[in-house]
Amino acid sequence: MQRIKKSVLAVVVLVCSLTWAGAGETEFVVSFLPSRIRFNPIETFTSTEAQIYTAVYEGLVGYHPLTVRAVPGVARSWDINPQGTVYRFHLRENARYWNGDRVKAAHFRDTWLALLDPQSESAYSFMFDVILGAEQYRSGENPDPRSVGVRAVDDSLLEVELERPAPHFLDILAHHSFVPVHPRMLAEGNWEQGDEIIGNGPFRIIDHNAHEMVLTRNERYWDRRNVRVPRLRFVFSDDYEQTTRAFNDGAVHWVAGGMSLDQVAQPRSIVVNPMFATSYYFFVADREPWDDPRIRRSLALLLPWDQIRDPELHFAPTATLVPLIPGYPEVTGIAEQDLDEAFELLDQAGYPEGRGLPQPVLRIPGGIESHRVANLMRESWQEYLGLVSRVEEIEYPDYFDSLSQDRHYTVATVSWIGDFADPLTFLQMWTSRSNLNESGFANADYDRIVRNGAALRGSERFEKLSRAERMLLETAVVLPISHSPAVNLIDLSIVDGWFPNPLDIHPFKHLRLLGITPAPGVVRYRR
Repeated sequence: MQRIKKSVLAVVVLVCSLTWAGAGETEFVVSFLPSRIRFNPIETFTSTEAQIYTAVYEGLVGYHPLTVRAVPGVARSWDINPQGTVYRFHLRENARYWNGDRVKAAHFRDTWLALLDPQSESAYSFMFDVILGAEQYRSGENPDPRSVGVRAVDDSLLEVELERPAPHFLDILAHHSFVPVHPRMLAEGNWEQGDEIIGNGPFRIIDHNAHEMVLTRNERYWDRRNVRVPRLRFVFSDDYEQTTRAFNDGAVHWVAGGMSLDQVAQPRSIVVNPMFATSYYFFVADREPWDDPRIRRSLALLLPWDQIRDPELHFAPTATLVPLIPGYPEVTGIAEQDLDEAFELLDQAGYPEGRGLPQPVLRIPGGIESHRVANLMRESWQEYLGLVSRVEEIEYPDYFDSLSQDRHYTVATVSWIGDFADPLTFLQMWTSRSNLNESGFANADYDRIVRNGAALRGSERFEKLSRAERMLLETAVVLPISHSPAVNLIDLSIVDGWFPNPLDIHPFKHLRLLGITPAPGVVRYRR
């Protein structure tokens, strides 16, 4: 009888241990910092959206979970002409939206034209400037959408003609802005509440609010057999300690942001890896007197860079914008203070010792580090020039919108994660027609160097693009601070398909929970 009781007890405990959502087979839980989720990929911007959209949408290609290079998605294959200017994408006949409608070539064409529309609020439409006629259409120079080199030959064949060769074209197509939007959603336009979303990704949204989002496997997804997690739950919390406790207890499988590292029970779960990202400050370069490169450079040379880029505070302090890439030439910006050159440049520009310069406005998103750097800038300019700067703090997520909507500032800061592993992702955004050029910097020589460099391959490409980076750094448009690491909490002994990578993008379709993990507070019975 005692053996029977013990056996029954063991079964009960085991069953109880499987009742929690993350028992290895039923639900995968991810914690994000609170973020505005637009649900409209055309208007997307944040890295949180980028990660969530790997569950909700799928483009012609997706990201390889380890290399983050392009792999087949809705397109099962593609052909490229010998000149590298025409791509023909062959779409899967079994690619479906959540509601069962087929994903057609015309949906990509129509979505991309909506993204390129001059009235669109897309932040990334400039990345399509390599497509024939795209730049002229989105700038309003040519209002005819038929002039854009995107053609739906039939339901299964999409043809894209480029203005010039672009070796990076396939990689940018993995970006979440370029997925197809269902025609019904495209017609409705504003669907930020997410109540009527029709996606085509491996998961579909079944419930969401400001604090949580629940998704279940899309049974109409073409590759559903390889989607091993039946259910996802995303929680949004800025309570670092509570989130860390939930991870320690097994209630959260992956913390993508907002954790207390000193409270992590198993340090091996802290995954830190170099990321293709840079934190930097930038000058507004389209207003007097900050449009004068001598003024920008002089103010930058007055700063205490050894303190700003303190190696005790930064993972990888840097004076360069483009993170390390094998074969890319060494480019160094302003690395140290130089008072003599600073004052000489001010004299040349007609502002001896800074007399006559307007009050600088430093816009920051809050946080200890941004306040620290802003104060060092403010103190230096006051000490050497008598300039009294104003620090303007705008909290996330409104901070990003403010950079383009209210440009009454002199210097602002951004941490930028590359959209693909190539220097172009950091350099194209500063071209004169880029949607992301909050600086307003415009230089015809710079535009030409970037455009010509983007069409090259190998060492020639890197050499040409490094010239563009040197222009940004020497004229102090961009003031790099550090290359940012990716920091995640995840137990890779129980999670398969998640790999540290330079873009910190982890497509949900590849994730799988290994084994059975007991519920928090439950101890398995052992005889």
